[in-house]
Amino acid sequence: MTNSLVAKTAMDQRIAEIINPVIEDMGFELVRIRLMGGQTKTLQIMADKPNGGIEVDDCADISTAISAVMDVEDPITDAYTLEVSSPGIDRPLTRLKDFETFEGYEVKLETADMIDGRRRFRGELAGVEGDEVLINVEEGTIGLEIDWLSEAKLILTDDLIKEMLRQRKASGDINQDDFDEIVTEQSEEE
Repeated sequence: MTNSLVAKTAMDQRIAEIINPVIEDMGFELVRIRLMGGQTKTLQIMADKPNGGIEVDDCADISTAISAVMDVEDPITDAYTLEVSSPGIDRPLTRLKDFETFEGYEVKLETADMIDGRRRFRGELAGVEGDEVLINVEEGTIGLEIDWLSEAKLILTDDLIKEMLRQRKASGDINQDDFDEIVTEQSEEE
């Protein structure tokens, strides 16, 4: 787990090394991990299915499996709360393959250091070339090394929502007939 966008800190990377095999064995992918401070630390884990569409029950199963391995390995000495979630529609992009998958969609990128006088970039993803993420901005297409990025996130747009719904429908996660019944029942009540 060398990618800094999946696991930023040394502790995040250590935890990722412990839990990633568990998550992968269950048929999921680790999207992002963050151990955050506070009165009680919070360990946030984002996971997804390789083709998307993780469900609440999947998150509960992952949480149970991660808790067991974390109790054995015990990398966090203080008390903490474990949160397992899906990446959501306006998901963080943490791996090169994410930037390829969502080519053509709007994105916000932030770099750790200034690049040509700025750290924030907003535009349309234009794919990947080597280790560079390509983005179409007002000035044209620019390439940013993935190692330069500190944050990368899809922007919630109508096109993105439509694509996510299309994918869920195509995978059988959404039954259009059930959706139509709900709309019909709502209109009958009005």
